Amino acid sequence: MILHGALLDVDVLTAGAPQPLPPCPYAFPDMRRAPRAGPAAAGADFEPATVVAAYRAGAFPWPHGKTERLWFSPDPRAVIEPEGLHVSRRLARTLRAGRFRATVDAAFEAVVRGCAARSEGTWITPAIVEAYTQLHQLGWAHSVEVWTPDGHLAGGLYGLRVGALFGAESMFHHASDASKAAMVAMMDWARATGVRLLDVQILSPHTARMGAVEITRDAYLARLRDAVGKER
Repeated sequence: MILHGALLDVDVLTAGAPQPLPPCPYAFPDMRRAPRAGPAAAGADFEPATVVAAYRAGAFPWPHGKTERLWFSPDPRAVIEPEGLHVSRRLARTLRAGRFRATVDAAFEAVVRGCAARSEGTWITPAIVEAYTQLHQLGWAHSVEVWTPDGHLAGGLYGLRVGALFGAESMFHHASDASKAAMVAMMDWARATGVRLLDVQILSPHTARMGAVEITRDAYLARLRDAVGKER
């Protein structure tokens, strides 16, 4: 399926609906009572059912140092509204010039490993790579790839989808504007496939320039309940 966006066509190679998962053996705490910045929970595992349960509860894994199995639910939470992406005139010209092409789910593991290999360091451990690769194989995790005209992977992002929620985890780029192009493609895909809550977790200068905003955790959790109620 090809999505014909205003600036960038997106070739969607997603196989189908996510596969059913067994019940999660762990109970995540009420995230309304979690610390605003510190870990909301510790322990459990990175099995697919556990990671999906964490997203449904409003948390996500974020390893710190030697402690891998930490789960966070920050307050405030950063999101991009469905029509809130900001595309500069310069970026729009770059995309219209055909400098990139975009796909969804064409090279998931390459994108995750690209995010993990950033020179500034990363929290994406081998266990995280394995966990999200398995989630992708089960139809829950998705990647957006940006390619140069000669077929080289220029950048991308990945995340987890639960119903109408897409939780974007990380992004990378090897070419200028490639990660921004990935965000444009992500938003086109999200709108076309019914995503209503696009979570980018913590506001960064890069995502703020692209239109991300902060909302309270209570507001996020209220919207999350509605979004995960729309599971396919």
